[in-house]
Amino acid sequence: MTHIDDKPGGGTAVTVRGLVKHFGATKALDGVDLDVREGTVLGVLGPNGAGKTTLVRCLSTLLTPDAGHATVAGYDVVRQPRQLRRVIGLTGQYASVDEKLSGWENLYLIGRLLDLPRKRARARADELLERFSLTEAARRPAATYSGGMRRRLDLAASMIGHPAVLYLDEPTTGLDPRTRNEVWDEVERMVGEGVTVLLTTQYMEEAEQLASELTVVDRGKVIAHGGIEDLKARVGGRTLRVRPADPAQLRPLAAALDGLGITGLAGTTVDAERGAVLVPVLSDEQLTAVVGAVTAREITLASVTTELPSLDEVFLSLTGHRAGAPQDAVPADTREEVPV
Repeated sequence: MTHIDDKPGGGTAVTVRGLVKHFGATKALDGVDLDVREGTVLGVLGPNGAGKTTLVRCLSTLLTPDAGHATVAGYDVVRQPRQLRRVIGLTGQYASVDEKLSGWENLYLIGRLLDLPRKRARARADELLERFSLTEAARRPAATYSGGMRRRLDLAASMIGHPAVLYLDEPTTGLDPRTRNEVWDEVERMVGEGVTVLLTTQYMEEAEQLASELTVVDRGKVIAHGGIEDLKARVGGRTLRVRPADPAQLRPLAAALDGLGITGLAGTTVDAERGAVLVPVLSDEQLTAVVGAVTAREITLASVTTELPSLDEVFLSLTGHRAGAPQDAVPADTREEVPV
């Protein structure tokens, strides 16, 4: 994490191939492959215990993988850990600041630990406190900070060394919506400055807001990767929102579509508040059948729109779990957070 002016790299900031990590008989990571392009955010999604935090620990040198290979900013995570630590930052699920020290003292101490000269460490602490809107609380003990203030201080601490790659392991867990938005704004600013971010999260909204690409992990394996829209298309299926001109036709329309008997067509849903019938379809042929049924009933339509699955639906389809649901048979030591 020490400040450096020239960083290795060139297109891909993080490369992982076949990464394996065991905890007893359990494979927390089971041959993980992924790439993170420079200056982008890769969102890593998965149920609790899927291996997300273990992956971050391996890539930040807190754990040594049992097999496989990974490079971060051009450095091998096993063979070059000292060099690697100089170009990364890490913010975990829980703030890792010293509560007895003030916000300023926390940042100054980290700067000195990273070999910054005293003058530069003081200036960097002042700079980051202002950037994260903590100047007024700079001399107060961190123990007096709110949860949102501690999270901002933790982010500031991870930025002391001008990292090329930043790991955010569920960084907004437990934050209120306003503070979460503040963290998102700061992450977007970092990426705009060229920082590469690997983000683990269980918030689908957070993934959609920040990530350029997503990797879905389940039981230690990568089960899907791609852009958000690509993953939605991969899951398949669209939802037709069919709105009749006459709201009185809502129930007859729903009954007509439910009676089609098309293989793979799920039941229709009536959205009375918006005056529409929602119809899941899996193919163009099913879409044509829906339109034909409407025409046969001579129902005048006000509109027909098509919606792709939500990211929540994609996650559920890929993993069989809802976001935040625990995974079976994963030892506790793969889920705990290690302060840095």
